[in-house]
Amino acid sequence: MEQIYTYGNYLKNKFGCKVYKVGINISGFTCPNIDGTVAKGGCTFCENDSFSASTGEVQELKGFHLNLDSTENPHLDKQLKQLEIQFKAISARQKREYGAEKFLVYFQSFTNTYAPFETLKALYDKALSFENVVGLSIGTRSDSITEETLDYLAKLNKTSEIWIEFGIQSIYDETLIRINRGHDAQNVKTWIQKSKKAGLNVCGHLIFGLPGEDSKMMIETAKEAYAWGIDSVKYHPLYVVKRTALANEFKSGKFTPISEQEYLDVLTHTIGLKPEHVSVQRVTAGLNEDSLLAPAWCRDKNIQVKNINAALKPLGLKY
Repeated sequence: MEQIYTYGNYLKNKFGCKVYKVGINISGFTCPNIDGTVAKGGCTFCENDSFSASTGEVQELKGFHLNLDSTENPHLDKQLKQLEIQFKAISARQKREYGAEKFLVYFQSFTNTYAPFETLKALYDKALSFENVVGLSIGTRSDSITEETLDYLAKLNKTSEIWIEFGIQSIYDETLIRINRGHDAQNVKTWIQKSKKAGLNVCGHLIFGLPGEDSKMMIETAKEAYAWGIDSVKYHPLYVVKRTALANEFKSGKFTPISEQEYLDVLTHTIGLKPEHVSVQRVTAGLNEDSLLAPAWCRDKNIQVKNINAALKPLGLKY
């Protein structure tokens, strides 16, 4: 069996040791699809509370939000402190439990380029100053990044490993409208290609099982994402959680979640089409909590991965 080319493989090959992503949640960051700039309420599958802070330091700043038009940030010092506290705690655990030796600081929750440039610069520079940090991975939306920020990330990329992660989700505008995404597919394509031209590494997030999409559409989205030049990919099944617009659609019978078999069929097909150099960061997602409404098969990730490997076996692959 040949192992799929994973992001872990990529990092190990490049740095010669175990490199782990340290997921960070900085208060004050939000999303233009939540704050009303491009839409209201967020994507239909997004439970906004799921991104809420889990530490007291973050809760101190509850109700404080930045955007691209913010002219000042009175809480930057607190944000920098949050960054340091979270990094130290998480990286120490990763060293202890997994033998991690070097780290990428992963700005994960919400839209991490959706703030004034000086705030972003301060946070990115601080993250890169930590011991054994080799780079950054920045989760964002394609409608929430400026040329100034992109240019700065390109500058950082000359001496550090800089990744930018875009939520592609689907290449079909009718789907993006239905899930209240707030931008079209062309916008994502444009900024992925700009990021690549600037020399950055790009990870694309794909969701299989979006409302109204069949297997052919999901596969076409993956093919287009590969063609846009992404360097890495995260595959997600769409699952339904409480307190979302999608939950209302599900309860009223207007949305049927993807079956595990269809997800396996689409996933294995798209992995088979994937260019060899594109690494895989995620093959599934789920939530083992009471907030998960459906599908039930998304509850246990260990079982999911076992079934994914069984589906990949006829292709001579394993995850």
